[in-house]
Amino acid sequence: MQASSSAHRKEDVTPSCPIGRAGDLLGDRWTLLILRDATTGITRFDAFRENLGIADNILSARLARLVEAGVLTKVPYRDGNRTRQEYQLTEAGADLLPLLRSLAEWGNRHTTPAPGLAPMQMLHVSCGGQVSTGGVCGTCGQAVAREDEAWLRPWRSAEPVRLAMPAET
Repeated sequence: MQASSSAHRKEDVTPSCPIGRAGDLLGDRWTLLILRDATTGITRFDAFRENLGIADNILSARLARLVEAGVLTKVPYRDGNRTRQEYQLTEAGADLLPLLRSLAEWGNRHTTPAPGLAPMQMLHVSCGGQVSTGGVCGTCGQAVAREDEAWLRPWRSAEPVRLAMPAET
């Protein structure tokens, strides 16, 4: 008997399993990259598209799904005479920080970056130390609050970017 029989697969994706539910929502490369960018303060459709190189229809669908799930929220802003929507993290979206840290650490450890690129770093703004997946600074030992964490993505910028705070509700 195979472990991946249809009976087992059906059971694994039922709404009773929190891992299956989270995987259904987040288990897509584009979704994770949108969340990474939202975590570093990107909020506008054009900026997501530019940073990710993603097609408009795919980006629209992923953003709509994240809004529907309560991970992002739409917030109006003025662009000249026009009102547009930007996408900000909710508390639920901000709560994905440990997952994103874990994925970054796993990727640094188990995948090969493009030649000549330094790995992504999660930094404690107060002392410059590395932040662990558990949110603790490896240099000073303090628990690092979201507002005191910055990410250095050398392929994007030589300067660390502070993490975005969730939208006010």
